[in-house]
Amino acid sequence: MTINTAETSRVVALPPAVRRPGSRRLAPAVVAWTKGWLLLAALAWGCLAAAAGAVPGPWEPIFKGVDRASGTNTPGIAGNFPRRQVVRCVRVDLTDPDIQLFATPKAASYGLESRETLSLTVPDFLKRNQLQVACDANYYNASPGGADPTSEGVPCDVFGLEISNGTVVSPQTTADIGGDPRFAALLFTTNNQPSFVFVNRPPGTNTAGIYTAITGYYPIVSNGVNIGSATINAYPDSWIHQAQPRTAFGVTQDNRYLLIMTIDGRQSGYSDGALDSETAYWMLQFGAWNAINMDGGGSTSLYVADSTGNPVAVDHSSYLAAYGHERYVGSHFGVWARPLPGFINDVTAIPDDTAVTITWTTTSPATTQVAYGLTTDLGLSTPLQTSPTTNHAVALTNLTPATDYYFNVISSQGAEQYTSSNFVFTTTNYVDVSLLFDITNTWTYTTANLDGVNWTARNYDDSGWLGSGPGLLWVDVRSTGPNPDVGPKNTQMPADPNNNGFPYVTYYFRTHFAFTNNLAGVALTLSNYVDDGAVFYLNGAEIYRLRMDAAPAVITHTTLSSDYPCPDDLNNYGNAVCPDVFSLNGDLATNLVAGDNVLAVEVHNYNALSPDITFGSALFINEPLDASPELSLSAVSGQLTLNWSRGGFYLQSAPSPAGPWVDVPGPVVIGPFTVSTAEAAQYYRLRR
Repeated sequence: MTINTAETSRVVALPPAVRRPGSRRLAPAVVAWTKGWLLLAALAWGCLAAAAGAVPGPWEPIFKGVDRASGTNTPGIAGNFPRRQVVRCVRVDLTDPDIQLFATPKAASYGLESRETLSLTVPDFLKRNQLQVACDANYYNASPGGADPTSEGVPCDVFGLEISNGTVVSPQTTADIGGDPRFAALLFTTNNQPSFVFVNRPPGTNTAGIYTAITGYYPIVSNGVNIGSATINAYPDSWIHQAQPRTAFGVTQDNRYLLIMTIDGRQSGYSDGALDSETAYWMLQFGAWNAINMDGGGSTSLYVADSTGNPVAVDHSSYLAAYGHERYVGSHFGVWARPLPGFINDVTAIPDDTAVTITWTTTSPATTQVAYGLTTDLGLSTPLQTSPTTNHAVALTNLTPATDYYFNVISSQGAEQYTSSNFVFTTTNYVDVSLLFDITNTWTYTTANLDGVNWTARNYDDSGWLGSGPGLLWVDVRSTGPNPDVGPKNTQMPADPNNNGFPYVTYYFRTHFAFTNNLAGVALTLSNYVDDGAVFYLNGAEIYRLRMDAAPAVITHTTLSSDYPCPDDLNNYGNAVCPDVFSLNGDLATNLVAGDNVLAVEVHNYNALSPDITFGSALFINEPLDASPELSLSAVSGQLTLNWSRGGFYLQSAPSPAGPWVDVPGPVVIGPFTVSTAEAAQYYRLRR
């Protein structure tokens, strides 16, 4: 009998909703006063009873402290909404000590109201921060792009309060609410205690002790009451109050559970979206006592991680369906959680450059084995260790540095075999990175036609070239003056008098550098500012083409670049403000020699009438680093403890330094390892 521990989750029944429709007794009008807004919701049980047929399914555990449920309705059948809605909800146990909440952190080079965060899809936010759950959060304005930037990494102004890891990313400011108010804040303390401030007007509520915070548009559930209809007048908006895709956050009455809910929309025949009151209805069904509507629309996106950390869509985003990728949004919310407990637990990989140690525990003694490989198909396995144990450790050796490996762990008890989900680790790569020359390096340059000339060779004489100077080397003949974002402008080159004063199509560059270290295993990294395309040569051999026709196309002095830099930056497209970085290793780096080397580059313009051309390059050398493991020992009360932190090593012992050396029985592949100091003299070492 084989049991996959990833598929043996216990199913938990759905708890009773705070308010269930179906009673025929009419409820009185409900008035909710929320810090400055009078929300009037004239609700009747008969109104809610119209949706009595729309009931969510059961909660299914997906991580420790995290459950998932879903629901849908059937339009046209009595007791259902008139439009089809596919609803997903994730329930997070805020009392679980392992749960951690996380909002989008501050952008590098932070700027209030302009560069608070950087745009990123929800699945990339999940993967980059190694989260288990992620979704969209606050409204934002990207520059350029507004609500719909064309790429990741675009600066965004987040609307409303957002706090990440105790740091205020976006304060509640007057500038954020000018014409587009976002007031409904959800705040969490360091121990995940939640609180709502439905109308968080500037300067905003006291955030002392708040570790995480996000802000939505308006409340839809207050004290267990559906106030969705009241938002139409309280928050006038001709668009958002229509049937739309929805993202909503709620909390149960006892403050134990956070509810993250999405409703798909704008996909006729699958899911049409929801009104505010319908969104509130679903929130009540999932158990919310208070809830807020977030940004939603095309930004609505909910993802969970698989066992290898890759994002898996929970909802069916309208933006993904329309554009083939999720929207690049400026604000996100995520949850870190541990895997569900099972027979196999605590799977951990400690990678090294060519080895790894994998450990796990089982709830009772079992055998030990690891299956692994370069893909999820695995294909390789370690020998079976038949001695039953609850603490398992396996070392894998002869791996490739800087490489992803997939693996699962296997433990058996009698006829029952337990197999974990697939996991992934990345081997390290011990290298020493040194700068050979910076972007301000000096180059000789010329504009002459060098077709048929071996100008890239080491022994070529460039003393008669047009000039020399430090980077960046540039020409810019625009009437408005050179682009101020391009820099440093150290060497101005001439334009072509025979081309109406525009730059030459091609400029040629050469520089010498010395390398005297061991050549074995060396790799090169070049970081460049190039406007527009270039071909690079090392000691006479071509090594890289940047935005030029691919080989075997012949490049001449009249060849134009096939593209230009920064195509996604509307303010700087076609200008050398985005670094072009590439690395050369293996066969591509074999032209490096001990002693004098020559790097040669020809830079080509995108258009014969383009007003500017720019070049500068920095060169880094990546050399293998001898990184020996450290074996430490300590003696306390007659016990000797050996420890080491690197993975993939076996502990050996011998009666003398001369040997004979043997593996310590086990084998022992992870510290700490303790022996009695009363034993005869013994020596220890690590081996691969």
